[in-house]
Amino acid sequence: MASSGQSQPIDIALPYPADSDEGHYSDFQAHQGRKKANPGPLGLCAFAFTVFLLGCIQMNCRGIPRPNIIIGPALAYGGLIQLLAGMWEMAHGNTFGATISGSYGGFWISFAVILIPGAFHIESSLVKADNGSHTMFDHALALYLIGWFIFTFLIALCSAMKAPITIFALTLTVDIAALLIALSYFYPHPDGAPNKYLAKAGGFFAILTAFLAWYSALAELANHENSFFVLPVGHFPWSKKNREQRNRGDRSGLNIV
Repeated sequence: MASSGQSQPIDIALPYPADSDEGHYSDFQAHQGRKKANPGPLGLCAFAFTVFLLGCIQMNCRGIPRPNIIIGPALAYGGLIQLLAGMWEMAHGNTFGATISGSYGGFWISFAVILIPGAFHIESSLVKADNGSHTMFDHALALYLIGWFIFTFLIALCSAMKAPITIFALTLTVDIAALLIALSYFYPHPDGAPNKYLAKAGGFFAILTAFLAWYSALAELANHENSFFVLPVGHFPWSKKNREQRNRGDRSGLNIV
């Protein structure tokens, strides 16, 4: 996951003298004005797809009981690609976006590691330690999710201060999803299965998070350079962006470009 603010273009000034007699310098001079791309939409899309898939599994869509299908996307798209997007955000000087995308890239990779059958014997070793019961593993997984709930809660606090409203809504919904799914493992049914009502509620908020992330990604992609429209993201009255718009006499507070 990444920040919704547009990254500013940065010119790459190459240290070659303009009057050099070296012929190969001219090839480099032609690219001095090129821009760095904004990694935000990539991180948001990677997060959106993977959390959408998790939400569908939690809601038991089409009767799929196990989340193993998430392993591939969690490793490659939500994990690796989002981690790379976070590192590119760091190169842009966007600490907020780098922290979110980098952290959730690590989350998806670690979550996939937990789910890989027999690879690291995480589930089987806990079941064996609990004499064949899944209670210990379920509680351990719940604690894992509670940790991410705490992290996302802190990110949501930061989002409420300066980020666009859509990013705050995104962090809030994924925070609720993590809490509800964790509680479904803490408070299972008498037969030991996770609480299906809490799991489905968590899945609903996960799917809502996915669409908020896709919307935020589209809002960053659809700018005046490549689109006939821009999407509103909204800004809190106390945010710097809103104050700047009021100072300019711009009452819309909608466009992100």
